[in-house]
Amino acid sequence: PTGILALGPNQAEMITSSGAVYTTENAGRNWKAQVKETIDATLNRISSSGVSGASYFTGSIVNEQRDSDGSYLAVSSRGNFFLTWQPGQEFWIPHNRGTPRRIQNMGFVRGDIKNGVWMTLNGGKLLVSEKADLSSEEFPFNEAAIKTGGYGITDVAWRNDNEVWAVGGSNTMFYSTDNGKNFSFDKSANDIPGNLYNVKFFPEFGNAGWALGSGGLLLKYEGMA
Repeated sequence: PTGILALGPNQAEMITSSGAVYTTENAGRNWKAQVKETIDATLNRISSSGVSGASYFTGSIVNEQRDSDGSYLAVSSRGNFFLTWQPGQEFWIPHNRGTPRRIQNMGFVRGDIKNGVWMTLNGGKLLVSEKADLSSEEFPFNEAAIKTGGYGITDVAWRNDNEVWAVGGSNTMFYSTDNGKNFSFDKSANDIPGNLYNVKFFPEFGNAGWALGSGGLLLKYEGMA
């Protein structure tokens, strides 16, 4: 298991590194599988579909992300393609990454798979696909205008419909005010050594924002400069 989420009294959901999703309604005494087919079996069945890198699948996924409606997004451990799953589907759907660069991380636009997904690539590239067709092998990604100097981007988060923040290696921070199309450099952590790994905003707590980095670094959002 790579993650367990409490859904309510005696209810929880669990996901594993092989893409299995289980739910319980009796405090974990019994678990029910939600995915009927393993990722390996799915890729073997559709190996002729043209999903690049599917034949090199090693049997595990990384960077699993879940939205509020229970949809999942995951990256193959080699970073050569990604997969999506929504409640009610019998198997994960693999998708081409659409670029020769390896996927570094992925997530949801404004926290919901229906709004689209973002993808960071080796070399500091950031791609965004809005309202993509989850049944399609290809996503129409657009590359964001962001100058990282080659530093990798580790996480991206939407604060609202227009304001977006990205963090990465060497404590680099970038912000966008046009829904992730163009980014500018932010020097908030410029003089602090290390790397930033996560950035997150909490709408349920007044849209408070935090960025987590190496060495126990924790930054609090205090507004645009």
